[in-house]
Amino acid sequence: MTSILYFCLIPLLTLIFIAQLPYMPFTLLSVWGVMLIVIIWRYSKGKITPISKSLLVVFVLSCLAAIYIKFKSFWGVEAGVGLLSTCLFAKCLESKNIRDLLISFNFGLFVSASLFLHSQSFVMTCAVLFCLIFCFIGLYRIQTTKFLSQHNKKVSIKSDLKHVTKFLTFAIPFFIVLFIFFPRLPPLWRVPIASGQAVTGMSDRMSPGDIAQLSQSSALAFRVIGDVKQLPQRQNMYWRAMVLDDYDGAIWTSNLINQKPVHYDIEHLKAVNYQYLSADPQQTWIMSLEHSIPTESNYQIYADGSVKAKRMVQRNQPISLSWVGLAYAEHPHDQQQIKQAQRIDFRLQPKTQILAKQLWQQSGGQPERYIKNILQWYQQQDFVYTLSPGILNGNRTDQFLFETKKGFCEHYASSFVLLMRYAGIPARVVIGYQGGQLAPDGQSWEVRQLDAHAWAEVYVHGNWKRIDPTAAIAPRRVNEGMQQYLQQDNYIWGEQAGTFWTQQNFNLIRNIRVWGDYLGYQWQSKVVGYDVDRQKNFLSKLGLSSTYTYVLIMAVAIIFLIMLYAFWLWIQNRQKISSIERKITNFQKKLPLALKKQSSETFKSWMFRLAKHVQQRESFDEIIKIYEKMMFSGQSTHEDHLKFNQLLKDCSSKIKHAEKTCHPPEN
Repeated sequence: MTSILYFCLIPLLTLIFIAQLPYMPFTLLSVWGVMLIVIIWRYSKGKITPISKSLLVVFVLSCLAAIYIKFKSFWGVEAGVGLLSTCLFAKCLESKNIRDLLISFNFGLFVSASLFLHSQSFVMTCAVLFCLIFCFIGLYRIQTTKFLSQHNKKVSIKSDLKHVTKFLTFAIPFFIVLFIFFPRLPPLWRVPIASGQAVTGMSDRMSPGDIAQLSQSSALAFRVIGDVKQLPQRQNMYWRAMVLDDYDGAIWTSNLINQKPVHYDIEHLKAVNYQYLSADPQQTWIMSLEHSIPTESNYQIYADGSVKAKRMVQRNQPISLSWVGLAYAEHPHDQQQIKQAQRIDFRLQPKTQILAKQLWQQSGGQPERYIKNILQWYQQQDFVYTLSPGILNGNRTDQFLFETKKGFCEHYASSFVLLMRYAGIPARVVIGYQGGQLAPDGQSWEVRQLDAHAWAEVYVHGNWKRIDPTAAIAPRRVNEGMQQYLQQDNYIWGEQAGTFWTQQNFNLIRNIRVWGDYLGYQWQSKVVGYDVDRQKNFLSKLGLSSTYTYVLIMAVAIIFLIMLYAFWLWIQNRQKISSIERKITNFQKKLPLALKKQSSETFKSWMFRLAKHVQQRESFDEIIKIYEKMMFSGQSTHEDHLKFNQLLKDCSSKIKHAEKTCHPPEN
């Protein structure tokens, strides 16, 4: 077993390990890491022998225990891929000969392909591609090692990489033809998707500081596809997730009465159609623009305006929605919702309650005037909108309104709702996202985790009205968007305001993520999302409408590519052979007639015959090896041709010297 074969296993296992970091439990990754370190240590020490069976059993049992503890089963996507990866690591540890490595590389191809069960993103595709390259290098070396000299076995890793890359490059045109024209079929089976996993950064509960922490992430939350110009202005883009109307004095949650399905008739309303594409395929609820209705039967709108899938979503595809805007037809509101929005059966905030009473009296008992007075009071009290609001304890709302006066959107929305309820006005918190920015291509709208937001809804005049206290404290946050606000206003960073690196690092990561997410979106929509409908639409633009036509064109294209490659190889071989033959012809011209190559004579037998006329025949033996390598191994290099030329000169000189020695000139 050569060390170069074992060396190819190390990057293969490293890539498989890194690709599964976001998906596997820490305990399992730790055991894999130890196994990988052992493999690297054995290679560095030259101890390429299998480890003891007892230690191998300990590693395998530890991995199996970690998988079962995390997933409660060995069946499913994560558990199955984890089990396959464990088997690969174990097989590499016990490999002791060429046969074991042959099995490891072939099994590595299967495990690499199984990574697509985790994700089909562009990054994962690149990781799988590099895994395949190292597997092919190992397999290529196993098949060609018998044809290499001892010297070349040590230095030809670059040559192996070159040949494997060339083979994959040749396969790309065939892949493109098959990808475009091979008839798409609906899935014959489905992979079970694990449930209970986090879907987006947004949670179904809220406490002070939650959204502030989320807003420090520039990760993509979702993308909106459609005619962006027909959507509302940025300051009116409120992407609704759910209503939170239960409060225990610390945490806001959603009551079950909000999950009643409702139905709207929007046929007579003017609607703007758009599509929602989540950054996470395992989405729980849809961040729809306020006053939007799902147009697909697989999705349902509920009493609180939230939109969810009726059943588990197994593929990340755009979801069609209709925004009806101001023409939104309000559904008759459930009285239970209104009563729920008036409850104050939680720990009372005495100072907040006194403030509510005073402002209510000043407003003359008029709800709209009361709302206006509260917003003016926020503006007059020098509140600070910051990502570092600090920790609140005890009477949190009292502490926020009258002591710290530092908060993020959830602080203002929560305190505003309490001030409403203390005055007897139904109010609730709504969480979701606000704003966003245009994608680099200008064809879609991107909303990131830093756009996470919380606002309030107040029930006045028989309808729920959106009130955003943040707009009164930090209007630029709503008008310009959180992304611009973070770049232009240092005060929002709070305690981190003086840290130049923090802001520069945030901007750098944000820019990288913007372009990375855009690339991922194009990959998902153009490649992963190339399903039956998209194939049909694309080929119809080319004038192709029949499946038989697809197959015929595909067959013709493949035959054409094969003929093109065959012609190219013929040209390459002809050029190489012609070059060698030219050199041999020039060599023969310098030889006597008796020493020239006979028509029935091979190059090897010819060189043996010439070597009999000289005393030192090393050059003749060497030129035979070089000639056979160039003609039959397919691994000739430019250096080989140069060496062949030099050896021909050496052979010619020795023959001339031998002739002079045997026939000295006459005086």
